[in-house]
Amino acid sequence: MKDINIIVTGAAGFIGSCMVEFLNKQGLRQLILVDNFSIEQKKKNWQSKIYLELVERDMLFDWLENTAIKIEAVIHLGAKTDTTEFDYSIHEKLNVQYSKDIWNYCTKNGIPLIYASSAATYGAGDLGYDDNHEVVEKLQPLNPYGISKNEFDKWTLKQPNQPISWTGLKFFNVYGPNEYHKGRMASVIFHSINQIKANAAVRLFRSHRDGFNDGEQLRDFVYVKDLVKVIVWMLRRMVEGQWVKANNGLYNLGTGQARSFYDLAKAAFNSLDMPPIISFIDMPLNIRDKYQYFTEANMSKLRMIGYYATFYTLEEGVSDYVRNYLAENKYF
Repeated sequence: MKDINIIVTGAAGFIGSCMVEFLNKQGLRQLILVDNFSIEQKKKNWQSKIYLELVERDMLFDWLENTAIKIEAVIHLGAKTDTTEFDYSIHEKLNVQYSKDIWNYCTKNGIPLIYASSAATYGAGDLGYDDNHEVVEKLQPLNPYGISKNEFDKWTLKQPNQPISWTGLKFFNVYGPNEYHKGRMASVIFHSINQIKANAAVRLFRSHRDGFNDGEQLRDFVYVKDLVKVIVWMLRRMVEGQWVKANNGLYNLGTGQARSFYDLAKAAFNSLDMPPIISFIDMPLNIRDKYQYFTEANMSKLRMIGYYATFYTLEEGVSDYVRNYLAENKYF
């Protein structure tokens, strides 16, 4: 793919900075990075990247009105992702209205758009984990973050005017490098490694639901390197004219294989060449009734449009993440 002018929102964050690095590795360097760049803890995520411009998140649309740069694609990964933030107005502003403004800009200017949705839209999974447009209106997310992501998905599907090509990707449990700044919202693997370094042991949540043993709560854990690879595959097809309108829409992005937190903790110990020592603590009351006990992406839709690459197994992904990044505080 030739070097084109691509906006990447959320570029100082975990997934966004990995996206920028992967684009750089593909020879794509005419990037406009959008985020709040004043956060000191995020600086190492983006400072070594190659890009054309840095644009503050709140100034993006003013910048677009005044720039001579012709934008050729948008990868919209910026969002308020804190699932414990219960003030919906914050999510509505950053995850819904901002996304609508980006959608409308791409529609008006004939620009391909790839944006981040979330598996949090599926709630407790009562309706399954199929990226079927027919169920989107019926989904009942468990927190304001998931609600905001689903509200935007619902809105996109109702729009008579759409970007020339677009996808909304329902990210499942993403882990990988560049999440040092995320604090309590970092992945379980990140917290597990920190626990092992401090105590040579890991504590997982007990189960508070019949049918699930302690530590056997299941998630579809997807390595961030697989996620950015899928996005570039879609982008390439969109900008090179290989994408058909029928492919526009929502897609799951996980591995299609649910694994337990116990398996994840074991993989963390293995990556440090240590024997597993795992104990259990009660889940905090404030998240207990909003906790997903099982997620697993149905990946058939992505496969049907021609994406056949294999995904990292949990063990492979954790090993790469720990040995090549976390062990020495390195960045991707």
